[in-house]
Amino acid sequence: MAEEQRQTRDRERTAAAILAAAERLLAQQGFRHFGVNAIAREAGCDKQLIYRYFGGTEGLADAIGRQIARRGNEPMVGSPTSYLEFVEQSLLAYLEALRRDPLAQQIAAWETAEDSPLIERLSAARTGALLRQLDAPELSPPLGVDAPAINALLLGAIQQMVLSANRRGGFAGVPLTEDRNWIRVRLALRTLIRGAYRVGRSGVDAVGAG
Repeated sequence: MAEEQRQTRDRERTAAAILAAAERLLAQQGFRHFGVNAIAREAGCDKQLIYRYFGGTEGLADAIGRQIARRGNEPMVGSPTSYLEFVEQSLLAYLEALRRDPLAQQIAAWETAEDSPLIERLSAARTGALLRQLDAPELSPPLGVDAPAINALLLGAIQQMVLSANRRGGFAGVPLTEDRNWIRVRLALRTLIRGAYRVGRSGVDAVGAG
């Protein structure tokens, strides 16, 4: 039993080292140099281990996408009692995680500008994990509210604000160079979430009719 546990720990450490090396390589050299041989050199391991643990670069891309999404999934403050609270905490955590993660920002930028099977894998894994994190089976959005569409719009807005902050220092006339600017963004995000998820069917119908 002890030997089996040791081997399991060794496998986990090796897989983690390969994944970390793949992330470093992707961040430093971009997706065009993302290959098994280069990753093996960066990790200091035999390339056969990459195939054994991840099945190759496609499996590594999936793992990187999921790991990046998990970094934005911070523990909830208490237990949310409503879908509104759950989404608010989740999206605010995603905003802060994306601001701190240069690789996540680079992948988000590639998703809109590059046509590559590797980017498609990274994007699908990252987006899929994000959407699963916004799924709370025990909590339901208000009746008549299209939560998937609202959450997609808010995720896209967060992503655009963070990318524009890094490239241009702001977006649509809103400066984003200082922490106090991001306090403003967080307050605005809360306002949008609370407005969206306090509207029931009658409110949605009224908006549609207008």
